[in-house]
Amino acid sequence: MHIGILQTGHSPDGLRDRVGDYGNLFQQLLGGNGFTFDIFSVVDGVFPDGPDAAQGWLITGSRHGAYEDHPWIAPLEELIRAIDAARLPLIGVCFGHQIIAQALGGKVEKFAGGWAVGRTVYDTPNGPLALNAWHQDQVVTRPEGARVLGSSPHCENAILAYGDHIWTVQPHPEFDADFIAGLIAERGGAITPPELLDKARNDLDRPVANAAMAAHMAEFFRKART
Repeated sequence: MHIGILQTGHSPDGLRDRVGDYGNLFQQLLGGNGFTFDIFSVVDGVFPDGPDAAQGWLITGSRHGAYEDHPWIAPLEELIRAIDAARLPLIGVCFGHQIIAQALGGKVEKFAGGWAVGRTVYDTPNGPLALNAWHQDQVVTRPEGARVLGSSPHCENAILAYGDHIWTVQPHPEFDADFIAGLIAERGGAITPPELLDKARNDLDRPVANAAMAAHMAEFFRKART
């Protein structure tokens, strides 16, 4: 199966040479499942010809806001709506989760409750789920028909599903402890309250469900759809 990765941001300079860019993190996360990948750096204006350029799609995280006025936002929303209309499998993570909701009629804003940083536990139908988070923006109004599959006290709409072909998640299954430590060093001090950074540092050795989420994402891409 051929997966198109829509890269909407770049990992920090200090991490990129060592662990790769955001698109590479998802190649690594989903490796071993028989997928092939193309990365389209939409943040730099590089777009696929249309939804049929891949059999499934994934939208990465970004330091940008879905509501910001960038020239690539509107074309990305148009592509999302085309992928939705074609009922191709689509996964969104963090910014990807937000821009999909916005493109389909929801609302994203800078959350008044502040940041979520590092290991965070979410309530899901299958029990608690721990993943690394790094965001203040979040989906505050769901699109019509979106179903909540995961939430936390800080983020009501943390995991959403649309029909059987779109699945999105606010936290980052592609971020391991090493990457979170790098984000704390590269980007944390300027934007994030010190007490949240301290907690994130203290939680670096605690387990997160990245492997289980990678398996879920691979199964989501491969499952049969009518």
